[in-house]
Amino acid sequence: MPCAPFGAKEAAERKYHACLRRRQGIRLSPLPKPNALVWLLLSASVIGLDQITKAVVRHALVPYMPHEVIPHVLNWTLAFNRGAAFSFLSDSSGWQVWLFGILAVVVCIGLIVWLARTPRADWRTALPVALVIGGALGNLIDRLVHGQVTDFIQVYWHAWSWPAFNVADSAITVGAVILIAFGLLGGHASRTPQQ
Repeated sequence: MPCAPFGAKEAAERKYHACLRRRQGIRLSPLPKPNALVWLLLSASVIGLDQITKAVVRHALVPYMPHEVIPHVLNWTLAFNRGAAFSFLSDSSGWQVWLFGILAVVVCIGLIVWLARTPRADWRTALPVALVIGGALGNLIDRLVHGQVTDFIQVYWHAWSWPAFNVADSAITVGAVILIAFGLLGGHASRTPQQ
């Protein structure tokens, strides 16, 4: 029996409302559940902070000249990296810029799809994924605009030195560590002890 009103106005309204009551609880077109795409605002903040700090250090610092911030621990040292982490492939002819650019785009698309499928309240997934997206896109902007990534944070202890990095690298690392930690430990925290 169709649910469209027909005949006399009152009879049609009664039939229509009766039909709606029968179908109560059945949604023909459910509203979408709120997803975690709002966390992309955090990604945008990471990108903004990364690009601002890189612009400031490119303007204020002389390349490869350390500026001591905390003695024996932290320097600001402007450095450039055409490769990946730890200058991997930095001596190549330039094709690596495109390789890492395409890789960043593919990974970010995958992570954005993951965010779209993640419930908004699931911050344990959304927070680290948003950090990784922001960091990856921050470095991608550098590769596309400058052909290299600007690094400036140098952590060291006397003769030992960690390769220079930037805000985007920090966001990627922190996001990956949090994602792994929640992945390994998160499941155990939600279980209730069995009697």
